[in-house]
Amino acid sequence: MLCAISGEAPQIPVASRKSGNVFEKRLIEAYISEHGKDPVNGEELTTDDLVDLKSARVVKPRPPALTSIPSLLATFQNEWDALALETYSLKQQLAQTRQELSTALYQHDAAVRVIARLTRERDEARDALSKISISAGGAVSNGDQMQVDGQGLPEALAAKVDSTQEKLSKSRRKRAIPEDWATSESIESFSTTITSTPLFPGGRSITVDPSGDLVLVGGANGNAGVFSLSQNALLQTFSGDGASITDGLWAGGRAIVATASGTVKVFENASEKFTFKSHAGAATGLALHPSGDILASVGMDKSIVYYDLVAGQPVTQVFTDAALTTAAFHPDGHLFAAGGTDGQIKVFEVKTGNNAANFEMGGVVQDLSFSENGTWLAAATKGQTSVSIWDLRKATRTKVLETGSEVTSIRWDYSAQFLAAAGPGGITVQQYSKSTKQWSQPLRSAVPSLAVDWGSRGGTIVSVSGDGVVHVFGTE
Repeated sequence: MLCAISGEAPQIPVASRKSGNVFEKRLIEAYISEHGKDPVNGEELTTDDLVDLKSARVVKPRPPALTSIPSLLATFQNEWDALALETYSLKQQLAQTRQELSTALYQHDAAVRVIARLTRERDEARDALSKISISAGGAVSNGDQMQVDGQGLPEALAAKVDSTQEKLSKSRRKRAIPEDWATSESIESFSTTITSTPLFPGGRSITVDPSGDLVLVGGANGNAGVFSLSQNALLQTFSGDGASITDGLWAGGRAIVATASGTVKVFENASEKFTFKSHAGAATGLALHPSGDILASVGMDKSIVYYDLVAGQPVTQVFTDAALTTAAFHPDGHLFAAGGTDGQIKVFEVKTGNNAANFEMGGVVQDLSFSENGTWLAAATKGQTSVSIWDLRKATRTKVLETGSEVTSIRWDYSAQFLAAAGPGGITVQQYSKSTKQWSQPLRSAVPSLAVDWGSRGGTIVSVSGDGVVHVFGTE
């Protein structure tokens, strides 16, 4: 009798009631405990189904190969050969492991040295940044140094941002268009009503004050001035720092300009009130918060600087990953948009400085303008003839307006109906009708203009050309 599992004569033979096969008792019990089945036919099997068989005890004969000294020596030789091969393989594995460990230790050492160097350079950069002196002219020029390393606004200004947003966002979208506001019919009849003499050649910015009468313009020679529309005359001239005026705006009755040297200057009653030198390169854009107390500037040094106009000092600086060219605050004041040379519009939370969203334009961003209802953001790309309209609710580009000529400046009017676009080829006005949800073009003028702004109650459009001539479009 042979065991059905081992194929050898069993020491303690048992038979299965299910298959009738003979097994070694310890082997079949071990199989049942693991599988619970008969190994021959696969039926359920327990130890109770095993029947002990009576047989003479079998003594295993010695294997024939080990019955003589030569066979034993041959067996020992085989075992020695196997051991020698195994030892050789272990030595090979040990040598390979040592080589891998040596390489890993070398790479680790190199990484530690690189990390140490980068840490040292970071610490040196932080130390250099902490020693940057940000000076303010006029009343606050006291020689103090200010370390600019923050991201969010101070608590007092953050509270002002919250209160302004709460106040303006409640009724903005439901606000009715003023009855005496410009209509598409009146804009269609616009013609040139005022043409000034050349004021500041090379100017790239123009902005109309809240009264609708005073126009702030600047030129490439570093000078800026205030032009009166009612008097058709230059009333004031401001002397910059010799660098080209890159942007300008009104903050109440104060005129603010940015220059290609990185300086931002605030003028009040024709005298210089504050001077900020926060940018390491050209300051390319300015924006005023709806509260009127917070100013922002962007520059080629990839940074955004926020200023407290009440205290007359910079309060925080936010660095980005690309040089910035233009900027605008959302009408509610909680968001800030900056256009970059990397083709992105970067939208930030004003309070924290966190990047909220990025919109891809595919080229250097030339100009930005939020619609007054807070829904749309218009953007122009350098050298292009179209204007992109982004829906802030969906974070998508909903419309591309083709103007037919290069666009260098864009401005929404207060009613969020009309979008003016200016460039070397002239000025166009695009109108959006809520009732039909369609765009139309009520005005096209061939007067070359590099910057444009709306006058009082949408009744006029003011532009400046490359030779510094101010043009006013309106009805006679």
